[in-house]
Amino acid sequence: MIWPGGMRTFARFSDLPPLESAMSADLEHIRKIMAEADCLYTEAEVEAAIARVGAQINDQLADSNPVVFCVMNGGLIFSGKLLTYLNFPLEASYLHATRYRNETSGGDLFWKAKPEVSFIDRDVLIIDDILDEGHTLGAIIDFCRHAGARAVHTAVLIDKEHDRKARPDLKADFVGLPCIDRYIFGYGMDYKGYWRNANGIFAVKGM
Repeated sequence: MIWPGGMRTFARFSDLPPLESAMSADLEHIRKIMAEADCLYTEAEVEAAIARVGAQINDQLADSNPVVFCVMNGGLIFSGKLLTYLNFPLEASYLHATRYRNETSGGDLFWKAKPEVSFIDRDVLIIDDILDEGHTLGAIIDFCRHAGARAVHTAVLIDKEHDRKARPDLKADFVGLPCIDRYIFGYGMDYKGYWRNANGIFAVKGM
């Protein structure tokens, strides 16, 4: 198209990529992932595990006046459910550090939001969705220790079983469920940004 008095050329809408068709194809793939996924843990099994972790934390941290940090975005659902089982005074906040950027394998560590609540000389409980290789969780633990936390505790919904941990001594203090080494989603964990809302723990077919 040529505007009067000028030579600026603009692409016609018909020349642009079919965005709606591309989005539909992507959503079809996302739905197929869920339809073909293997259910590793049902909703009832996950809820029972969360209740058990809550009881363990009550036993060990009830008198520590901790600051509890949810690791966004994956830890959101687990953290929200777990907090309702904790029957002692605490401060709840969040932080956001990630390596994944909606991809299926890790990259560099990105800090999107550092803690805003002071935790100097206080116990810290970090709640995350999964302990996989542990690069992200390990970096968060180190950050809290170096910033003055009295003690750092960790709770994860899933502990993935493999020999690729970032360091040999990296273990979560509170674990909901063990998991085989597959690409999983649900209860806060995602597949390329989708299915955090799935009400169970699922594994992608073939992964």
